[in-house]
Amino acid sequence: MIHLNIEQIESALQDAFSEPLKSGEQRKIVFWVDKDQEFIDEIDQMTIDGVHIQKLTNNNQFYMKHLLEEKDTQSHYLIYTNLELNSEENWLYDIVLYSKTFFADRISLIISDLHIDPSLRMIIKKYEKFFNNKDRFKKFQAFGLTNYTEESIELAIMSVLCGIKTPDFESVLKTVLIDTLEDTENKYIAQMEKFFDLAAFWKHVEQLYGYEREVMTLKTLFIHLTVTALSHAMKEEYLGGLKDFIAVRNRTNSLVFIDHWRHHKTDYAVFDEYAAGIEQEVKLASIIQSIPVEEFKQADIFPYFDKAIIIKIANSLLENLEDFENYTKLIKLRRAKHYYEQFTFVYEALYYTVKMHEFYKEHKQGLMQGESIAIHEAYVKEYYAMDMYYRKFYVAFDEASNNELLKKLKSLVENLYTNWFVAELSTNWSQAVKAEMTDDWSFPGVRSQQSFYSSVIAPHIRKGERVFVIISDAMRYEVGVELAERLNAETIGDCEVGTLLGVVPSVTKLGMAALLPHRKLDFDATGRVLIDDTDSSGLENRKRILESYVEDSIAVHFQDVLDMNKAGRREVFKGKKLIYFYHDTIDAMGDKASTEIYTFNAVEKALDQLSALIKVIRDDLSGSNVYITADHGFLYQREELPDSDKLAKEKIDLIEVKRRHILSKEQRELEGQIAVDLSTIVQNDEALTVYLPNGTIRNRLQGAGVNFVHGGASLQEVVVPLLTFKNKRAGQKGVQAIQKVDIKLTNTTRKITNSIFNLEFFQTEKVEDKTIPRTVLIYMTDDEGSVLSNEETLIGDHTSDKPEERTFKLQFALKSITYDRAKTYYLNIKDVETGVVIEKIPFSINLGIVSDFDF
Repeated sequence: MIHLNIEQIESALQDAFSEPLKSGEQRKIVFWVDKDQEFIDEIDQMTIDGVHIQKLTNNNQFYMKHLLEEKDTQSHYLIYTNLELNSEENWLYDIVLYSKTFFADRISLIISDLHIDPSLRMIIKKYEKFFNNKDRFKKFQAFGLTNYTEESIELAIMSVLCGIKTPDFESVLKTVLIDTLEDTENKYIAQMEKFFDLAAFWKHVEQLYGYEREVMTLKTLFIHLTVTALSHAMKEEYLGGLKDFIAVRNRTNSLVFIDHWRHHKTDYAVFDEYAAGIEQEVKLASIIQSIPVEEFKQADIFPYFDKAIIIKIANSLLENLEDFENYTKLIKLRRAKHYYEQFTFVYEALYYTVKMHEFYKEHKQGLMQGESIAIHEAYVKEYYAMDMYYRKFYVAFDEASNNELLKKLKSLVENLYTNWFVAELSTNWSQAVKAEMTDDWSFPGVRSQQSFYSSVIAPHIRKGERVFVIISDAMRYEVGVELAERLNAETIGDCEVGTLLGVVPSVTKLGMAALLPHRKLDFDATGRVLIDDTDSSGLENRKRILESYVEDSIAVHFQDVLDMNKAGRREVFKGKKLIYFYHDTIDAMGDKASTEIYTFNAVEKALDQLSALIKVIRDDLSGSNVYITADHGFLYQREELPDSDKLAKEKIDLIEVKRRHILSKEQRELEGQIAVDLSTIVQNDEALTVYLPNGTIRNRLQGAGVNFVHGGASLQEVVVPLLTFKNKRAGQKGVQAIQKVDIKLTNTTRKITNSIFNLEFFQTEKVEDKTIPRTVLIYMTDDEGSVLSNEETLIGDHTSDKPEERTFKLQFALKSITYDRAKTYYLNIKDVETGVVIEKIPFSINLGIVSDFDF
C-alpha cells in the first residue's frame, strides 16, 4: 500500500476542514483512523488552524463523548484513533455517522479526492491498480460522478479502459466487440484483465443482456445478442438449434443494442462483417430454407434474409408465378431495412423485372394494332414505360453485373423486351407506317419536328419574349418523361410533356436542322443537310442560321455554360432573346461501337446534366420559357443481334446508307424496307426516298455499333419528346412550393405499458408533382435525448389516393431499465435527409414490473 507523508496528510485534513458547512451543520468533526498507529508520534506535533486535536482510546470514549456533545459543541475537532469506529458498541458511533472519516493511505486519498463514501472503500481497494495511474484517475474523475455505487464505479472504470467519454455500458460493450471477437486478441479484454475484474464485466453483460453460459466468449456473446434480436422479428419455433442463444430475460436490450450499433454512421461496417461470418457459422441458410418468406420478411439482423427474399422472388419469376403485387410490396418493404443499401442494385434490377412482367400480364392479349395514330397514342401514354423499365434494369444490372441471379433474370428481361415487346410493337407500327405514312410523313394532332420553330418558338419571338431551347441528342421519349417528372418534383416550375413526330431518317444532321428556323430543308448530293441552301452542320453554322432569323440569338454547347460562373453566364447571354443549348451526352456514348454498352449509364448522367442546366437557366439567367427536345430517339438492346436481324446490302443508287436507313433518288420496292417519300420533310429538286428497315432490323454494314442505332422509323426513334418548362417564383399567385409529405402518428394513446409495442403512422398526402417523398427515423428518447428504443425507418413515398395504402405499422422495443412513471419520454420523428427532428411527441411509460414476455 502506498502511504501519504505528513505534509500530504496535513494538506488533506486542512481541505476537509475547509469545506463549506452542510445544511444544519455547525462545525466539522473528522475521525482520523490509523489502525497501525503509524502516525502516533506525529499527531502530537501536528497543528491545523482553528482545529482541536484529540486522541481517542478505549479508555476515554466516555470523556470524548461528553467533550463533543456537552462541553464544546462549537469547535472543529480532529479525533485521532486506531479503534474500529463502525461498531454500535462504540460510544461515539452516533457522532461518527454524521462526521467524516479519514484514512492516511492512497485509498483514502482517492476516496477523499473523489468524494466517495468510505463505505465503498473495499471496491476502491479492489481496483487500486487502476487508480494508481494518474491518467486513468483523471479520466475517471472527469466523469464527475456524484452518486457512487459499486456498479457506477465499475462502469466508470470500464468506460475509461475502453476510451468512452461518458460512462455507458452499451458503448463499453460495443467498443469491446468492435475490436475483435477473439478473446485472446482483444485489447480491451486484456486491459480489463490487467486493471479490472473480467468477471465483473461478464456480470454486467449477464445482468443487462441475459447472457448466461458456463464458458463466456465474445463470439458466443455476439451470436446471443444477434439471435435474441432476431427473435423479435421471427417466431422462435422457426429458429431451430439457435434457441439456446435467445435470452430468457432482458431480451429487448439485445434488440436495442444491435439496432443502435447498426445505425451508427461508421461502426455498422464491423457489425455487417461479423453478421456475414456468423450467419455462415450458424448455418442460417439451412435453418430458413423451408420457412415461408412471410415469416421472415421483417427480419434484417443477417444479410442472408435479403438474399433469401431476392432468390424467392427471382425463382418465382423464373417459374412464371404471377404474384407481382406481393413481389413489389416485398421489395418496397426491404428498402427500410438495414442491408438494403448492400443489395440496392439487385433489388432495383429485380423490381424492374417485376414491372416488365406486370406489363406483359396486362398486355399479353396483344399490343395495339391498326391506325398509326392509335399506336402512337398508346406508346406515348403507356407503352414507353417498357423502354424505361428495360433501361432501368440494365442501369442496375451493370452496377451488380457479377451477380449470377441477375444473369438469369437478364434472359427473362431480354425475352420480354426484345423478343416480345419490341418485336410485336415494331411489327404493328411498321405495318401502320407502310399503310398510311409512306407518301405523307405526318398524322393528325401531332406536331411535326420540322414545324417546331415556326409553331412553338416563333410566337414567343414575335411577342418580344425570351426563349431558351435545349436540344439533347438522342434523348428519346421515355427519357424526356423521366426528366419532366424530376423537374416537377424538384422545382416549383411546371413541366409538361408533349411530342413531336421526328423526321426520317431519324439522324442527327436532319433532326438538328429541323429544329432550327428555316424556310427550306434539303439534302445535297453528298448527304449534307442544308437550311435555305446553307450547310447546317456544326455549332457555328447553326449559330449563323439562328442569327439570320433572330439577331439577338446564340447557340452554345451545354458544357461551356456549366463551366462558366454566374457573372460569366450573365455577360454571355446578356440581351439575347433566343438561346439554343446543345447537349450530346447520350449520342456521344451510344454512337461508338466501343462505348455503346454504356448507353443507359449515359442517360443517367444526361438527366443530371440537363437538370443542372435548367437550374442555371432558372436561377442565373432568369429564364421562364424553356423548351427541351431532341433531334431523334434511339433503339438499344443489350444482347447481340442475330444475323436474321440484319438486312443484306441492296444494289441501289444511293446517297448514303446507315444501319437504319438508305437515302436514295431511286424509287422502288426493297425487300424488308419501308420506302418513305421525303417530299413532306425536305424540298429537293429531285424526289428523295428514304428506305427504312421493317421493325428494328438493321442494315448489314462493316464497323459502327449495331446495338445502339437510330435513323429508322421505330417509335423509339421518331417519337421525340417536347418538354415545356415554365419557371415560377415562390410567392407568385397560385405557385405551389415543393413540400415533403408529412408523417403523423395516428395512435391517440400517449402511454406505453409494454416494453414491446406497436404504433401506427400515416402519410398525410400522396406523392405527386410538388409533394415529394420523405424518409424518417422514429425512436423513443428520455428528456435528455438518450435513445431508449430501436430506431425504425419509414419511407413515405406512396402515390395512392387510398388512405389505407399510406398507413404504416411499426414495432418498437424499449431497453429493460427502470422507467419513472412521473417523467415524460418522447417519440422522435426525424427527417433522415436533413437530420431535423420534425416532431417530438410526449409519452409516459408505465411498465409496472418489466416483463420479459411482452412479445
